[in-house]
Amino acid sequence: MKAAVLFEANTPLSIEDVTISKPTAHEVLIRTVAVGVCRSDLHFVDGAYPHVMPTIPGHEACGVVEAVGDEVRGVKVGDHVVTCLSAFCGQCEFCVTGRMSLCIDASVRRPKGAAPRLMLGDRPIAQMLNLSAYAEMMLVHEHACVAIDRDMPMDRAALLGCAITTGAGAVFNTTDVTPGETVCVVGCGGIGLAAVNAAKIAGAGKIIALDPVPEKRAMAEKLGATHSIDALSDTAADEVVAITKGGVHHAIEAVGRAQSAATAVKVLRRGGTATILGMMPLGEKVGLSAMDLLSGKRLQGGFMGSNRFPVDIPRLVDFYMRGLLDLDTIIADRMPLERINDAFDELRRGDTTRSVITFS
Repeated sequence: MKAAVLFEANTPLSIEDVTISKPTAHEVLIRTVAVGVCRSDLHFVDGAYPHVMPTIPGHEACGVVEAVGDEVRGVKVGDHVVTCLSAFCGQCEFCVTGRMSLCIDASVRRPKGAAPRLMLGDRPIAQMLNLSAYAEMMLVHEHACVAIDRDMPMDRAALLGCAITTGAGAVFNTTDVTPGETVCVVGCGGIGLAAVNAAKIAGAGKIIALDPVPEKRAMAEKLGATHSIDALSDTAADEVVAITKGGVHHAIEAVGRAQSAATAVKVLRRGGTATILGMMPLGEKVGLSAMDLLSGKRLQGGFMGSNRFPVDIPRLVDFYMRGLLDLDTIIADRMPLERINDAFDELRRGDTTRSVITFS
């Protein structure tokens, strides 16, 4: 199959002929249809986060099941599926207490000594985030994918695998927004826009979007933001506090920078909660001041929207099919695999929302 291989950080991906193994027990072989180009991939490509090389990035994907291994019960050949990087074992402490997105059990990967799932000639390829989706095929654990309605457009469905699950999940799961509460979203890329849209669905009162790009702020307003503010303004946080008469109940950071996380804390009202979604540089720290603590403010992470993706993703599909979730607006461009490096360049410029790699 054709796949985009990363041989070394800070170098372009190379389109190569890669061999993919046949599915063994609990594995699913998927023909890739569409993959979103996510900033999380860019962190690995640009070397901000380490990974074994060579590897195939890509984790926000959907496709059609081509084959299944023994004991697979969740999907069957011909199913349309969305993949999710938070593969779960179903048996560990996190899984049995309902926090499946935190599962890191090794059983979702092939055991040491087994043949690799991906090979380039006689060289093993490290599978990224249990998926490696910038390829014509994916071989994943059955608990890394879920079947969806076949009427769902596949290029839109791909976004459910990360951006929408993370942004909407932050609203529905991690923060549990109550109707009428106020929300501020810092950063209006794919994840931030999903959070804005989800806040509208959840019945939030004022929804305030912060971003330095005017086009993204306009898009946020189209998706449900009641107000939008230039994130680079010196008075941005003060404006949020003024609009909400004391600050927001929930602030969601969707950028991955210490400054934007500090803004998320600053716009909170007494007793408010800041949820950090962005992948910050590994050495960064975010905290609360003594006065923040005395004011009852809370700070939390929200990995992958605290998802239960076998349940959440079909529900998100239903939201889209009923016209509640707007995925069409978020997609900025569709391009073939051969343009993957162009897609990453667009991400680096920061003036686009979501590009989608599509396979014929």
